[in-house]
Amino acid sequence: MHATQLVPHETVAVDDRLVGADRVLAILIDLARYPEGVSLDELARAVWSPKPTVHRALAALCRAGLAGKDGRGRYLLGDQFLRIAFTNHELRPDHLRVQPTLDLLAERYGETAHYAVLEGPSVVYRSKVDPVIGAMRLTSTIGGYNPAHATAVGKMLLALKLPDLAAVEEWVGGRVLVKPTANTVGNSHQLHQQLELVRERGYSVEDQENEPGVNCLALPIYLTSPTIPSGAVSISALAHRTPLQDLIDDLPSIRLIVEGKLTKEQ
Repeated sequence: MHATQLVPHETVAVDDRLVGADRVLAILIDLARYPEGVSLDELARAVWSPKPTVHRALAALCRAGLAGKDGRGRYLLGDQFLRIAFTNHELRPDHLRVQPTLDLLAERYGETAHYAVLEGPSVVYRSKVDPVIGAMRLTSTIGGYNPAHATAVGKMLLALKLPDLAAVEEWVGGRVLVKPTANTVGNSHQLHQQLELVRERGYSVEDQENEPGVNCLALPIYLTSPTIPSGAVSISALAHRTPLQDLIDDLPSIRLIVEGKLTKEQ
């Protein structure tokens, strides 16, 4: 997996047309990029907005407990925001239902397991479990994004969503598909060919397409419906430690785990 972002686009100026709550929320989103805190001057420069404008937004967020200041006077997300976010995440049915699957995959293969859903041109990670020993240094985080066409989870879900070339072309639209590595598909026709192969196989792979040295295998998971996937589950592995072919060879066991038919005791 490649380094993930909090939002699926680059930092941009806060739109001067935004007013009131919209402007405050835009500042909140950008504030989330600074887990170690950010000064008023730095944040104003980052969002290309006047300091008084940013200060007013931060003051409103602080009053609500959604932002706060550390001992150095730097702004960061507030405890109330974190309580809301983590409480919501913990209560989500898909998070609770997928946890045993991710735990078992991470323990069995000694690699990182993810659960992700499709969101526009990206996938967003809902859950992540690292192995107890030998965890690789991935920057994927719960709530983080990666380009869907460059990831195994993304291609798995796109294969079920985009049945033909016309649908792929419509999904791509006028965007230029980013290429995190030389292995990443770069146009609609290449992506369509990969998605056809995913549908034929019933699983998807990521062969160092999102980050050099990392491969991945993904399957859809049906947590709330027998016919509509709630998302996709993947095993992300260091290529030199767990070659992609090893995961493919063990696909029957992986499938049984994802389907809930293979437990830790078996």
